[in-house]
Amino acid sequence: MKRIEDKNLRDKVVAYLEQFVTEERQARLTEILANRTRHVTVVLEDLFQTQNISAVLRTCDCYGVQDVHVIKHRNEFEVHKDISMGADKWLSIHQYPQSEHNVKDCIDRLHEQGYWVAATLPDEQKRTIFDLPVERKTAFLFGTELTGLSDEAIRYADGNVLIPMYGFTESFNISNSAAIILSHFSERMRHSEAQWQLPAVEKEELYFEWLQKSVKNPDGLIDYFLKNRQ
Repeated sequence: MKRIEDKNLRDKVVAYLEQFVTEERQARLTEILANRTRHVTVVLEDLFQTQNISAVLRTCDCYGVQDVHVIKHRNEFEVHKDISMGADKWLSIHQYPQSEHNVKDCIDRLHEQGYWVAATLPDEQKRTIFDLPVERKTAFLFGTELTGLSDEAIRYADGNVLIPMYGFTESFNISNSAAIILSHFSERMRHSEAQWQLPAVEKEELYFEWLQKSVKNPDGLIDYFLKNRQ
């Protein structure tokens, strides 16, 4: 997707691209942006089952979570289109390639952005998803299906959080866990006084990005406009 830093020029490009999109589509983009949030985000550490990855992305989109952070170790990040239903197209996915410090790099970045990082696993304090204050920005850290979160991820996280369970099994499927946590956190957040909506400038940037994804040959259209504008 093209980026245009000059706001006045970007506004002109947006107005040009809107000629190729129905008013209903424009209204839909605006409606979804009004419910988009970066107050909560999801971090996936080395998931390997594409169906789980795709289901989590679909869940994030459904609950209006814009950003997903992906830490890669041994496994490639792949999306199953039939399961994601195109959700990855509308999300901002930040990938951290395999390296010695990629876990720390990811969590450091989240801390710089003001997030409290929650490792999703049982702990002796028994802090549940219902105990988390929704007023603070929160990043939920999910580990691989077989072994869970790495020791490094747990060490750098700010705390642990669990989903209350009352059966024989010890854990939910990763995609189910993400859905349950985001459902409860999102609903509480949206009914709180937290400033969870995107700032106007971020809405404008995403609208421009999504508008490009809503037309055919966006690069060609933008290049034509820039070349022939008065």
